[in-house]
Amino acid sequence: MSESPFELVTVPGGACSLRSREHGETFHPGIGPMEEARILHVAQHRLAERLDRPFMIWDVGLGAGANALAMIEAIVALEIKDACVQMRSFDKTLEPLRFALKHADDLRYPVRWRREIEELLIRGKVEIGSVMWVLEPGDFLERIKQWTASGPNAVMFDPYSPAANPGMWKHEVFQAIRENAAADCTLTTYSRSTVTRARLLQAGWCVGRGAATGEKTETTVAATRLDRLRDPLRRDWLERVKRSRAVGLTEEGITPEVLAGQLAACAQMRAE
Repeated sequence: MSESPFELVTVPGGACSLRSREHGETFHPGIGPMEEARILHVAQHRLAERLDRPFMIWDVGLGAGANALAMIEAIVALEIKDACVQMRSFDKTLEPLRFALKHADDLRYPVRWRREIEELLIRGKVEIGSVMWVLEPGDFLERIKQWTASGPNAVMFDPYSPAANPGMWKHEVFQAIRENAAADCTLTTYSRSTVTRARLLQAGWCVGRGAATGEKTETTVAATRLDRLRDPLRRDWLERVKRSRAVGLTEEGITPEVLAGQLAACAQMRAE
């Protein structure tokens, strides 16, 4: 029998999580799957203020399902009458979710939702309260280039890291999400890197600092509307861009100084 591509590990916060042997990365490595999902994604999308209309969530990087389940639990707990929510979970593989289901007792967070996860894996969709959860397997960028359904109001962006999965962190990915996004859309991600934030700004997002999640002192929140950000990046952040020597920050022939000048012209920086 071949060795599983995943293994169970205990993260510093004491929770059990998955580690990818192929990528050498642990899912939710600091405080654990559900706690991180609630702080990073659920809370920062401010659901209680926004679920008064049909609402679309994109779960980009389904993984072992913690982000999606944390979001579902939060929506169910709100008990908003007539809420109508769709959540589309994108990933190339469903193996992490299958592994999580198999090891539900160790991970704990899937236990409550065993039946629903099984139905999701069999049928590709499952209804949980006011949430219709749908799988979107395959190459993310190719799928959304052909997207014709409603665009997202909230995006949980949680693929493997730029080092392990650089293709998912390109400017064109953030631009494609922005082009499909609803007029009022927020995006949350664990990355706080200058490269990620610069690419989001280049793609037309307003970008701000997000909540701390254990080992990370801050994360990143992006939005289609500046007023959705509690701590937007200001012009002084552009000094970080100028000093950066990160590989891939700019295209060939464009220096960090030139990029900073370009970003200074975006609406967010001009709003000061």
